[in-house]
Amino acid sequence: MTQDYETLDYSRRGGIGTLTLNRPDKLNALNPQMREELCRLGALLADDDTLRCLVVTGAGTSFSAGLDLSEAMTGTLAQFVGRTPDEETVALGLGIAGVFEFIPELPCPSVAAVRGHAYGAGLQLALACDFRIFAADARVGLTESRYGLLPDMGATFRLPRIVGEGRARELILLGEIIDAAEALRIGLANRVVAGDELDYAADEFAERLAAQPSLAVRGARAAIEAGRHLGSAAALRVAVEAQARCLNSADFQKSFPSQAR
Repeated sequence: MTQDYETLDYSRRGGIGTLTLNRPDKLNALNPQMREELCRLGALLADDDTLRCLVVTGAGTSFSAGLDLSEAMTGTLAQFVGRTPDEETVALGLGIAGVFEFIPELPCPSVAAVRGHAYGAGLQLALACDFRIFAADARVGLTESRYGLLPDMGATFRLPRIVGEGRARELILLGEIIDAAEALRIGLANRVVAGDELDYAADEFAERLAAQPSLAVRGARAAIEAGRHLGSAAALRVAVEAQARCLNSADFQKSFPSQAR
């Protein structure tokens, strides 16, 4: 895969891909160029059937400080000044807000390795991943409300599912910043490790996921998502259809050779 990115780095080791936000001098803040490069990389990964897990991390001392406001005020956000929320404006906003959506739509699981800060859009990127491993010194928060804005890149529906609606409302409406210990307590973090162990912990977790039968993992993720969006009968159908595919897979037949045809 050609790596012609300036604000990102993408590397591959076996079935595990690592996406690194690479603007360390700006604490990996999201700017228009990074957004465009994420979209390009996302389109490539969507067609990569050999990818078994994606690790998302940040170069330097920070995962991501969020939106680069110095560029946004003269670029991204400036496009909305003086405009009413008509169809054209909403379409423009959706194109920006959906920049991380390729991650949950991948056929493989994803792991965010969070160090330093993950504020605003940075935390919303971590929320788009299946799992989050935090360094012990990490601090995270949805700080948009402090600027008269709201988190519109997935946090308003992902965070309540992860930590519960009550705690999510506090974090979103108050713009609270919490540490890794609190993130673990409320279920926002799946693991908390020492800072110098973060990369190893994320890689080890990714290797465990990549070693799982891919069809079963893909089907289970689809069934979980169906349970969030569909009624129980429709969600059960998604799970049963996925199970039927698993029962005819090489992975299942390897585990139970007597069932092989």
